[in-house]
Amino acid sequence: MPTERITFTGHDGTDLAARLDLPDGPHLGTALFAHCFTCGKDIPAARRIAGRLAAMGIAVLRFDFTGLGHSGGEFENTSFTSNVADLTAAARYLEGRGLAPGLLIGHSLGGAAVLRAAHTMPSVKAVVTIGAPFDPGHVTHNFSESLPEIARKGWAEVSLGGRSFRVGKQFIDDVAESELAPAIAGLRRALLVMHAPRDAIVGVDSATRIFTAARHPKSFVTLDDADHLISRPADASYAAEVIAAWATRYLDIAEPAPPPGAPEGIVRVVEADPDGFLQDVLHGPSHHALADEPLGYGGTNRGMSPYGFLAAGLGACTSMTIRLYARRRKWPLTGVSVDVRHDKIHAQDADAPDGAAKVDSFHRDITLSGDLDPDQRRKLLEIADKCPVHRTLEASSQVTTALILAE
Repeated sequence: MPTERITFTGHDGTDLAARLDLPDGPHLGTALFAHCFTCGKDIPAARRIAGRLAAMGIAVLRFDFTGLGHSGGEFENTSFTSNVADLTAAARYLEGRGLAPGLLIGHSLGGAAVLRAAHTMPSVKAVVTIGAPFDPGHVTHNFSESLPEIARKGWAEVSLGGRSFRVGKQFIDDVAESELAPAIAGLRRALLVMHAPRDAIVGVDSATRIFTAARHPKSFVTLDDADHLISRPADASYAAEVIAAWATRYLDIAEPAPPPGAPEGIVRVVEADPDGFLQDVLHGPSHHALADEPLGYGGTNRGMSPYGFLAAGLGACTSMTIRLYARRRKWPLTGVSVDVRHDKIHAQDADAPDGAAKVDSFHRDITLSGDLDPDQRRKLLEIADKCPVHRTLEASSQVTTALILAE
């Protein structure tokens, strides 16, 4: 997945740092992502969600709001209104590149900001909020003990997430005066509200109020036991996949947004989560699957393991070969089921010459349904051993490797 590091001009003329995650293949749509309060474009949730959406054909621009991350400006001088203005500036940048956003995604206070900003972006057809507050002023509970000092001095140093920020009085006044209900009622875009019922930072009642204030089309999806920051890779991947599937109804995408396909005849495996083992497996332009490792091996169990795919290939080929033979002879075979187990055994147990080595052992349990006589069943079991994948596994294989330099 190619990622561009870019800058664009924010609401007050300062340079804002951004990343544009682009699909490897066809570009099916563009999303603009707004991060949570005092977070940044590179927090795990933003990075993972953007990466998964890009793998599904949707380009994503994520950026640091003024005064945060690698962006210029002073956080002390920002406000909720300035965040909304930064979003509008980001949309203008995308429009200038011919990538006008059709989808807005906002996390936490960023969710409140996209609800307010959507009306400034004619190209936007769908809006997603993740753990968003109905009342932007809700964020002040994170530093409520500093509010008297801010009122007295005009600013205060507050600690959020282990980092120090200078919060100004204009921010407090602005969020206090910000009403989202009119913006939500007049959204005139499809809305997807995503929230975890156990969110300890922004209660799920905010999601209820956003959903109730909105008009149709609107949808609500629970994030179950995810935390507010969507810090677990599996939760971020789930959110991205739901967003991609939901957005296809509204972004004029003619077909569901699968990961871009590899060339015909090629199996391409693309890392989907650099912090784990999840992989996008693409076979030609049309077929997509996920590969992963079990939880006990550090994976998220979102897809079959590599050996699971190998066993699946043997099982599928076995079933197809049996069906083809029975069909040609018009035998009354009504169903085939193949269970495959894989293990490592000592070579001596497999009658191999080097008894100290280990070899791969695949065991198949084949179930044949239908009014077959014993000779037919015996013949079909014999035919199973002629499955091409079976022959490949039993023969010696050669793997050659070439290093391709990334652009």
